[in-house]
Amino acid sequence: MEEAGSPKLLFELVNLKPIYGILWVGLHLDGPGRPVVYDPSWDLRALWLRMFLQLRYVKDLVRLLRKSAYFREACGYKDKVPTEAHLNQMKKRIGKAGFKAIERYLRGEAYRLRSKYPLLALGLIQAACFDGTDLKAWSCRNPKDNTRGFGDPEATVGMGPEGYYLGYRSLLIDMEGLPLGHVEAPANVNEKDLVEPVLNDALGGDIEVELVAGDSQLESDRVFKAHEAKKITHVIPWRKVNGRINPPET
Repeated sequence: MEEAGSPKLLFELVNLKPIYGILWVGLHLDGPGRPVVYDPSWDLRALWLRMFLQLRYVKDLVRLLRKSAYFREACGYKDKVPTEAHLNQMKKRIGKAGFKAIERYLRGEAYRLRSKYPLLALGLIQAACFDGTDLKAWSCRNPKDNTRGFGDPEATVGMGPEGYYLGYRSLLIDMEGLPLGHVEAPANVNEKDLVEPVLNDALGGDIEVELVAGDSQLESDRVFKAHEAKKITHVIPWRKVNGRINPPET
């Protein structure tokens, strides 16, 4: 497993001190009561490790940490390993908004470190691209409602390139592989409805997007108006529709 990469080196490069306020929210810090056994920054690294190794369940992560001293040390744990319930409670305690704030901070750190791209270092992105993808849910369909997931009730049935699937729809905006923002929604949500939310996510902090490119799937008046409202130039080709004359390509 150690040959899969060097998560320990990556963890050491990321400074988590600016987000300690998010990681420690709701924890008992002083006075009488049960002390904190596991530093929440260790738990965050463990969740990153799960993503890097594409472990399906938290219980698989706990099992790996128990077996591998290398990964325990990389995350910050010593001999004791947190339980599955502890990590699930940590996720619930920080919440969706907290993890969004953590993600935004980490994106800012990535921009700062990528000196290879001078425009990124200045907080200016000249061109970005939309990229949509379908995310299948790890769940079967609900026998009482065939349009939703059983173990994952927020997942819905939607139409993808290969037919109907159960899961979610994701829209990402990135620049040369570096993500600027993303939004996920149930699979029955139209991808066009995700454009404005993902632009709001990408424009957080010091990021300025001047131009966005996307495929003809996003061609619609409401998508164009969302770009115009934020003064962003778009490169989205018009679909060929019988009986309609498209604007000339420039």
